Amino acid sequence: MTQSSFKNYLSPIALLSLILICFQYWTLFNPQLPLVERASHLVLTLAIVVFSTKAFKAKKLATFDNVLSIILFSIVALVGLYYYLEIDRLTNRIENVSPIEKIDILACTALVFILLEAVRRTVGNILLIVIAIFLIYGVFGHNLNGGLGFFPITWVEWTEILAMTSSGILGVTTATSTNFIFYFIVFGVVYSSVGGGQLFIDLAVKLVGKSTGGGAKVAIVGSSLMGTISGSAVANVTSTGVFTIPLMKQTGIKPEKAAAYEAIASTGGQLMPPIMGIAAFVMAEMLATSYSKIALAGIFPALAFYLSLFVFAGLDAKKSKAGTLSDSDIEKIAPIFPRIHMLLPPIVLIAGLIIGYSAQIAVFWSTIVCFVAPMLKAETRYDLKLIPKMVIDSGVQSAKIAAPIIAIGIVVAVAIQSNLALKFASGLINIGGGFSAFSLILIVLGCIIMGMGLPTVAAYIIGAVLYVPALKELGVSELQSHFFVMYFCVLSMVTPPVSLASFAAAGVAGTDSMKTSVEAFKICAVAFMIPFAFISDEALLFIGSFWDIAIAGIGLIFSTCIWAVGVTGFARYKIGTFGRILMIACGILAMIYPTGSQFWLIAISISVVYLIFHIVTKPTPSTCKA
Repeated sequence: MTQSSFKNYLSPIALLSLILICFQYWTLFNPQLPLVERASHLVLTLAIVVFSTKAFKAKKLATFDNVLSIILFSIVALVGLYYYLEIDRLTNRIENVSPIEKIDILACTALVFILLEAVRRTVGNILLIVIAIFLIYGVFGHNLNGGLGFFPITWVEWTEILAMTSSGILGVTTATSTNFIFYFIVFGVVYSSVGGGQLFIDLAVKLVGKSTGGGAKVAIVGSSLMGTISGSAVANVTSTGVFTIPLMKQTGIKPEKAAAYEAIASTGGQLMPPIMGIAAFVMAEMLATSYSKIALAGIFPALAFYLSLFVFAGLDAKKSKAGTLSDSDIEKIAPIFPRIHMLLPPIVLIAGLIIGYSAQIAVFWSTIVCFVAPMLKAETRYDLKLIPKMVIDSGVQSAKIAAPIIAIGIVVAVAIQSNLALKFASGLINIGGGFSAFSLILIVLGCIIMGMGLPTVAAYIIGAVLYVPALKELGVSELQSHFFVMYFCVLSMVTPPVSLASFAAAGVAGTDSMKTSVEAFKICAVAFMIPFAFISDEALLFIGSFWDIAIAGIGLIFSTCIWAVGVTGFARYKIGTFGRILMIACGILAMIYPTGSQFWLIAISISVVYLIFHIVTKPTPSTCKA
């Protein structure tokens, strides 16, 4: 160990990360009062963000940056001291009755300030502006005329709501970060550090590398597997894309299309159970339901998403004669069997959830297995010197994800206290003119716009507060409403003009970001129909009898695949314009109409008959040309 690395391990970031990890696992088995757990998590998270991020990018301001970090840390420490000294009073006081003291107002003001700065440092100005607008509206919105106005709420009253109860900053968003997100971030960091992430990519190469379109399929399979442990589309792109994008380019796939495949596949990782980009935990808290129910509900939509991409990649490769890996590309991959035991951690996680353990306990044991499994064979043993780095990475990654999520508690509190959520829902219905389809399109546009430039979880929480009430007024169930909003917030990552996953992939591929974004949007257009499918049939979210769920799931997967056939215009040989339009139309109808309905049966039947006719018909030289 070098002297510099030793200093890093004794840095404030390392010590704070270690304290955060110890505290989290101690409270996992020794639960404390909610305010105690959440306030401690909040303070430690903010302290790590202060030291692990910079206020300014310019190197010439490095000294000033360090001084500012110390000042900000002092403010965080004072907020922490406030909660430590006042926790008994805060937990025993009666809301709206007990007095609010000056120290409470000062602590709340300091907390809001440091949270806004943490948001700016971790995710940039867009979310900062959104939160600031809500905050200003909460304080001054009573001066507005018409429907947007509400009864006055003074800053003293906001102090109680935001910082002294479990309905503001220390509410559902902080609870989710404390109880779920942290433990899964640690699991992802540890599993990737000991070689689990690389195993996923290598396994994908061995499984689908030899098939037609294997280059793109490796990205699809590898990123879907990484999606089970990763909470970020951009992180998925940067971790798997450095391998898959050059691999796809070697097979003849154009750079912008290679980047598009990786962006889509990494984005889909946020739809893939069991973790679903961390949104599953937030959704479970908001719905006050079990996490396993949310993960189960996401299975068929995620499968339909990835299988349609898989079919598209294969057909497009046959059509373009590009995208298939050579034997030499596959032979470079180290053997999988000597490393197969490295699949134990995710298997333990999934098994624990199926058996009925809480998500926290299941991921705790799977994290323990991450440390033990590699030691079973010499080929996979890791250097114990990696553990300090795992500690630091766990603390920093969890803090950078937690800070913006916690700050969104301000948005949630303002939307509820001002009754903005219900007003927004009523306004949306009125604009829709009573037409459900038009109102749904408005909600879709709102979710996509909200997701542009925001982390998916942040966009989902804000979208859930604003749009779920409107969906419920349209007669959509709460579970369907939350999934609908979450899906379109996720898809904003590959929707022009601002698509973060596409931009990240374009950077890795060294190609134009807007071309990549447009290409990604075209390839995954089918994904924009999947939410309408589970709105029309709740069986797709695992609600109903076994046969209802099975038939609906198979129907969705088939309809997304025939869409892929129509978009690529290829099935054994080229499909004409009429056939492409027919396949796309049948795919849309089969998705938006309930399973077993008249139009669903007609769409499925026509597509099956046409495909059989097309495949068995002997092609002429003109139709064979790609």
